[in-house]
Parts: sequence; structure tokens; C-alpha cells
Amino acid sequence: MASEHPEDVEEFGEDDDEAYIDQNEVYAEAEVDGEGQGDGEPMDDEDMDVAGEDIVYEDSSIQHFPTHQKSVFCVATHPTQPLAASGGEDDLGYIWDITTGDEIVRLTGHTDSVTSIGFSADGEMLSTGGMDGKLRIWRRVGTGDWKTWEFLTELQGPDEVTWLRWHPKGHVLLAGSNDTTVWMWQLPSGNTMQVFVGHTGPVQCGEFTPDGKRIVTADADGTLIYWDPRDPTPIFKLTSTDARFDLAGITSLGVNFASTVAVVGGVNGGVRVVSLSKGDIVGALAAHKEDESIEAVTFVDLTGTGAGTDIVVTGGTDGKLCIWDLTTMRLRASMDHEDAITAIIPHPPPKSHLIVSASADKTLRTWDARTGTLIQTHKGHHGPVLAAALGLEGKAVVSAGDDGVCLVFATE
Repeated sequence: MASEHPEDVEEFGEDDDEAYIDQNEVYAEAEVDGEGQGDGEPMDDEDMDVAGEDIVYEDSSIQHFPTHQKSVFCVATHPTQPLAASGGEDDLGYIWDITTGDEIVRLTGHTDSVTSIGFSADGEMLSTGGMDGKLRIWRRVGTGDWKTWEFLTELQGPDEVTWLRWHPKGHVLLAGSNDTTVWMWQLPSGNTMQVFVGHTGPVQCGEFTPDGKRIVTADADGTLIYWDPRDPTPIFKLTSTDARFDLAGITSLGVNFASTVAVVGGVNGGVRVVSLSKGDIVGALAAHKEDESIEAVTFVDLTGTGAGTDIVVTGGTDGKLCIWDLTTMRLRASMDHEDAITAIIPHPPPKSHLIVSASADKTLRTWDARTGTLIQTHKGHHGPVLAAALGLEGKAVVSAGDDGVCLVFATE
């Protein structure tokens, strides 16, 4: 999506010395002194080696947001502006400036961890979802700068919010719950549009199809359901009673650009390809280790045209990234982290052949999905990276860490 304020991107990428640190300068190793790490954070046991010596960390980040006091579970970036939003174990969310690390808005009102966050497609609204079952909505004030936001409304219904998604074209919000339900609201009114009932376990993942016409959801019992947003009755349902679809619980899903195919990953390391037009399983992909759950599924546009391809990337707790060609149902390439994969983020065109992976091994890595070649390793976290998002039209990746910090890395 083109920026409404291209000068923001140019400042970040080229001319603003304070906002952008030259890539050649950011690989200096950051030493940890005996009193704490960096900004006076308390030193953990894992920050010392077996001899009791301080560990020297390599830090390639260009900006950081250290305001969260505990684990940061989720992060999102604004579609056009240099803004990020994050939520964490401290029951708070924040909107902050990617280029300066400055806090813009403190998002309060939750009474338990904020585990989901997202900007609407036009960037005018932001939603936070928590383990307290609340979804809180914020919106931009006025039409001037993007630094003034106000609380709009609180949505209730779910027992515990497991994920949320904005409609790709409008102010409609979808959320999954730990209590087996899926909820959909119209904003800014906050009216409930639909409650989808049909799952038998916590609804662990869900998506609007890219064309915005359908919804795909999946649960911990291994059931996938395909919905028409206007109808509470499923179009079709696949369950683990079909031996071909027994994944011991579904943990991740992705939908292709044409909105015709869904790929789901399971607790047992299995991956299934589902035709949304036929309502049936059309493929099984096997390369991940057995009983290592699939934590991320992402389709990649290798053509750079926005039309998409039949290439999908899966990542698991086995630390493996697998690139699949769905036209042949074969593995194109596999890559490795040293620990579990927590997120896979595709770049937008014209560099949509690139993907960024986040891992519990404390790093993020940029790969060329055409070949599986490692392009760049992003270091700076002292704990597992739990979430990531691309900002500034792909010029920066923003990460959320178990160490309580969000970092910004340059991708170019």
C-alpha cells in the first residue's frame, strides 16, 4: 500500500541520521555490565555464562521500545505510517514510533495479558485482545497527524481472545475464543454481526479469505470450518474423525491469494492442503518432525505481481522452515533455526520473494523463498522472539520479545 506521507519513509530510509542508523554501524557488540543489561534492565541468569562472566550480545537493531515491563506477546505495524503497536504480559498495549522508539499512546483497560493486536486495513482503527476476554478498540482523532488516538469502545463476548483479524477491506473485526466460539463485530458501532458456533475446542486460528468473502477457522480438537460471514451455518467442516485430517489439533493456518486453498498445520507436525471450493483434503505435506507442532503458515508471492503463487511456507517447533510448491505437493527447500519458529512474515511487492522468520532462538532471519538462501540474520533480543511484523512498506521488521522489548531492524 502506498504511503500517504512518503516523506516518512524517506526520512527513515535515507536522510534522518537520528532515526536511521547506517547498517555498517549497527553490528557493534553491546556489552552487558555487571549492574544490568543496556537500559538498566535486571540481569537474568541466562545473561551470564557458566563461568559467571557477562555475555556479550550482538545487536543489529536500529531502534527499540523498552516500555513493556514483561513479555511482549504481539506486535502490529500501521499500513502506511511509521507506527507500531504492541501488547504484553503487563496487561497493556502501546502505539509507538518505529523511527524514534517514542511512546505515542498507552492502551489501557485490560485486566490480563494483551495477546492480540492489529490495525484495520485503512489504519484508522486499532484493536487489542486479551486473556480477559475483552477486545478494546481505538481510533485516530482528526485527519492531521497520526499521533492522536482515542478509546472508542469495548467489545465483549469471548471468554478469552485467542486471535483477532480485521476484514481486508472494511471496519469489521473477527476474533476467536478459548470457549469454542468465533465473534464478528461491525465498527465503529460495536454491534455484534455474527457469533459462529460449531467448534468443539479452543479456536486457535482463523482468517478472512483475501477476497473478504469467506472465513476459515480451526480449533485445538482438529476441526476446520469454512464460513459465509452472513450465515452462522458452516459451508463445510473437516474434523479429526476423518483419519486423513487427524492432526492432533490445529495450531496454524493460511489461505492462498486466490482464496481457493487453505493450508493448516497441526500439533503432530502434519500439514494438510484443503480445497475451499471442494471442501476436501487435496494434499498432505510431510517434512517436519513428528509431534513438533506447526506454528506458522504463510503463502508467498514469488512473482511480485500481487496475484500470488502456489508457494507456501510452514514453520514448526522443530526449528524448521519448509517451502512447498502446491502444484506438485513437493518440498522446494528447507531452512533451519536453532529453536522453535514463532512467526513467518512475507514481504510485500516488489520484494515479495523475501520472508522473515522469528524464532525462540532469539533471532529473526530474512530468506529468499525462491531458493531458501539466508539473506540476513537480525540479532538483539535476549530471549525468544514471540511475534514480528513488517513496517514501512517492508523497509523495517519489528519484533516482540519474551525479554520485554520490541526491536526494529532494517531489512535493506
